[in-house]
Amino acid sequence: MGREIIGKKLIRTLTDETELSGIIVEAEAYGGNRDPASHAFRGKTRRNAVLFGEAGHAYVYFTYGAHYCLNFVTSSKIGKASAVLIRAVEPVAGVDTMALSRRTTVLTQIANGPGKLTRAFEIDRTLNGIDVTLADSPIRVENGIPNVKVATSRRIGINVAAERKWRFYSADNLNVSRQPSRKMAIKRES
Repeated sequence: MGREIIGKKLIRTLTDETELSGIIVEAEAYGGNRDPASHAFRGKTRRNAVLFGEAGHAYVYFTYGAHYCLNFVTSSKIGKASAVLIRAVEPVAGVDTMALSRRTTVLTQIANGPGKLTRAFEIDRTLNGIDVTLADSPIRVENGIPNVKVATSRRIGINVAAERKWRFYSADNLNVSRQPSRKMAIKRES
């Protein structure tokens, strides 16, 4: 699912009906109980219960005492956890609102990381568990850009199972959080 989300459009409708959107340019996959880097690895808890539910729901958590992260549940089997962390978005609509939330006017710095993205899109734990497949959801995913050239690399910011090539990103997109080093063994696909 990580590869398939690249190029999709993330849309956030705020309470005042302002619509923010961007093209998803980077994501990381997490494989539940078979992935020691996943929040679901040690089983179901109150914090991660959404991960064990229906695909297409948002899993939002607070990390490092500093920012929120947005994930989408991807498992087609209830009770079997897996998710995709949305790492970066290329802003498209509502850019002024996003820039104000992020306190930057540099377009490529607005949503080029999981914490920056949630701050720009005003996403927090109140959105945990919502269905992102519904047309009237405050966060939803729609078709975006077809045929994006996708590259893969090791996941970022984890200490276990980091060698897995489960980070997917739009090749050569300036809104990606980090360009991979040579050690990350890039594989480009079309």
